[in-house]
Amino acid sequence: MADTQADWLAHLAMSPGKQIGLLEQAARDVTRLALYALQSTFDRETPAPFAPAHGDRRFADEGWRQWPYNLLAQSFLLAEDWWREATTGIEGVERLSQARMAFMARQRLDALSPSNFLWTSPEIARSTLESGGLNLLAGAQNLAEDARRLLAGEPPAGAEAFRIGETVAVTPGKVVFRNRLIELIQYAPVTETVQAEPVLIVPAWIMKYYILDLSPGNSLVRYLAERGHTVFMISWRNPTAEDRDLGMEDYRKLGVMAAMDAISAIVSGRKVHLAGYCLGGTLAMIAAATMGRDRDERLASLTLFAAQGDFSEAGELMLFIDEGEVAYLEAMMWDRGYLDTSQMSGAFQILRSNDLVWSRAVREYLLGERAPMTDLMAWNADATRMPYRMHSEYLRRLFLRNDLTGGRYEADGRPVWVSDPFLPIFAVGTEADHVAPWRSVYKVHLVVNSEVTFVLTSGGHNAGIVSEPGHPHRSYRVATRPPGEPYADADEWQARTPVKQGSWWPEWQAWLAARSTPGAEPPPIGTPEKGLPPLGDAPGTYVLQR
Repeated sequence: MADTQADWLAHLAMSPGKQIGLLEQAARDVTRLALYALQSTFDRETPAPFAPAHGDRRFADEGWRQWPYNLLAQSFLLAEDWWREATTGIEGVERLSQARMAFMARQRLDALSPSNFLWTSPEIARSTLESGGLNLLAGAQNLAEDARRLLAGEPPAGAEAFRIGETVAVTPGKVVFRNRLIELIQYAPVTETVQAEPVLIVPAWIMKYYILDLSPGNSLVRYLAERGHTVFMISWRNPTAEDRDLGMEDYRKLGVMAAMDAISAIVSGRKVHLAGYCLGGTLAMIAAATMGRDRDERLASLTLFAAQGDFSEAGELMLFIDEGEVAYLEAMMWDRGYLDTSQMSGAFQILRSNDLVWSRAVREYLLGERAPMTDLMAWNADATRMPYRMHSEYLRRLFLRNDLTGGRYEADGRPVWVSDPFLPIFAVGTEADHVAPWRSVYKVHLVVNSEVTFVLTSGGHNAGIVSEPGHPHRSYRVATRPPGEPYADADEWQARTPVKQGSWWPEWQAWLAARSTPGAEPPPIGTPEKGLPPLGDAPGTYVLQR
């Protein structure tokens, strides 16, 4: 932070034109605010000079239109506007430093927003007056309960209603394979005949797999099974200190490739639709590239859910990743042998501090209101650890060096290239993704030569993927680029691709079906004769590890 601020300040000091521009902007903005303050005293319908950013709901309450709260909100938005200009467009500042400075300014402003304080927020003041201060009492009780749960290592309030195997992750199936890193779940058939080619889903190992098998109404696994697909799911083990030396190659071999071998034994002679979510999607790309290099032709297609292969523009997470930060993380992980769940969730929360930190704190601790717990929220609190070696390799080889799309990533001691498997690809990006920005996901078009069907869906990194049919306010764009068609950049693609209402799940299911062979008999659940007997009911045991 000190280096970033020094770099910004030094170049600002050497930019008299920028200084004059900022002074002029400050004078204009203050004048606009003063005129608004004067006019709004006599006319409450006076248009406000400054507007919140798209999606910013902090000042949506009608109380912010009343004096003096309207002046507080407008003063804050003025400061946001000025700092946005002050932290960008300074010649000589490194691109990363400029982005970091803008990020830090936004974090500080979010913390100081008048919506966060009792004496500056009309919502909190009104609630306090109407309840006689009971909202603050309820908020203090919420804070005490959250602190107790945090210290005790318990899930957030309300999460206990969502029990794995009872209310979530309830699609019937069996664990048909287990090693030190994964359990492979094979889900029971629902239809009399199935598509011959099964689907293997590789979830991210930073969280539990059941985001794709939440409640029955929003389970992607159940949705596929009901439409005649045989679904296999990897459930990752929650690493401990003894797993510190598990690396990316172990996750590929003991994870994706071990699952592929088991499926090949159960569904002999059939190709597999490989799908990966987030970090699991990146691993699926690596596995597919390795299989393409080695002439392993067991894959029918590759699907990527909010997954990146090119990390050159991987969003605001990149602000935290440089050699110094990775070395610092490695030192933190050295004694434990893993990255703790709280550290990773904290990094994700700070990317959206307005929504995930401050607005939540206001609602629960000052207004005294608990947001109803949902299955997705309960899942989000059920994180897993990451082994020391794997996390270090992931950050260095992918985030820092971008080895995968640079042709430098090695598997089995030899480089792999992501365009080697000439497979049809279905890629999904989400509009409000702060973990895998959709324009970064879209870069798959640049690194593969095969057909790419790209979907841009509403929602964020999780809610955009868990987008079942019937979910309100869902929309998406979809278009297919055949091999050999000229490249269109992300903004051009978005502008020319029409919006469709509803869930993108039917698009993917139809895409899979078009590349599958219908009318096959459901495969057996495991194959005892090949050493793969059912080991127990889904959801298995690894998903229950804490």
